Amino acid sequence: MGIYILIIAVVLDYIIGDPNNWPHPIRYIGRLITRYEKVIRKSKVLSGKKGGFVLTFATLATVLVIIHYLIKFTYIVRFELGFIFSVYLIYTSIAARCLDRETMKVYYALKEDNIIKARQLLSYLVGRETSQLQKKEIIRATVETIAENTIDGVIAPLMFIGVGLVLGIPVEMAYFYKTVNTLDSMVGYIQEPYREIGYASAKLDDLVNYIPARIGSLLMLIAGFLLGYDLRNGCMILKRDKRNHKSPNSGYSEAAVAGLLNVQLGGTNIYFGQKVYKPTIGDKNRELSIINIKDAIKIMYASEILLIVIIILIFVLL
Repeated sequence: MGIYILIIAVVLDYIIGDPNNWPHPIRYIGRLITRYEKVIRKSKVLSGKKGGFVLTFATLATVLVIIHYLIKFTYIVRFELGFIFSVYLIYTSIAARCLDRETMKVYYALKEDNIIKARQLLSYLVGRETSQLQKKEIIRATVETIAENTIDGVIAPLMFIGVGLVLGIPVEMAYFYKTVNTLDSMVGYIQEPYREIGYASAKLDDLVNYIPARIGSLLMLIAGFLLGYDLRNGCMILKRDKRNHKSPNSGYSEAAVAGLLNVQLGGTNIYFGQKVYKPTIGDKNRELSIINIKDAIKIMYASEILLIVIIILIFVLL
């Protein structure tokens, strides 16, 4: 039954994505994090990194307990209700279609040479300063976002769901990962005022993405090869530049995409008014162009399909 929930959820994600007017669990998790953060910051006892650990644990415990008992309750009320609710929660944990739509908005703005609009649209997707970015920098940031979120928004959730299918708790595993990822995206920064309170969230996010980033980058290389991109260069750049990133994980997917497309990613960005220097990833064999945004999206979808096929095969064999 669990595998059918996954397949239906993935199809739903591809067809409808995440409509803005629909209730989304991640929004509620975000509000919960904000409330807990405010309480912790006001506390004299829970200061610094200690408060960050409490924030991480409290958020995870709250989310997982609520989801576990809601699933139990809906199945008790009616099997079909529990099934539909499980499908909905799994569907909302996968962000492939949403990533596609939001980054394609940047693509179309650039295609119209509307740099101001492209900057604004990109600002919704990244933490870096976008107001002064030029066209090539916007393209680079968008391709990097797709590469990184292929892991965070697609591969990693699917891997946790796959493990959850074996354990009989696919939804709980999906939302364990999504909660950690949401914590990191909201407070997991090295800049103030998040340096200490976000420490635990950032480190836990690094940990849960360790295996998905490495397996995911290999899936991206295979997907890129099947799509006709440069596998040899992809392998070379992944091996050479995978650690050219402040994150121990993000460099893997960015290196895979940079190599497959023969472009250069990375470089200096501005976060919260502070310059953050990053090494480059890949070689400038080709200049970045807006078509690379579409290329990165194709690699994302092909990687997703590959992983789903693998999960189904493992589930059938077990």
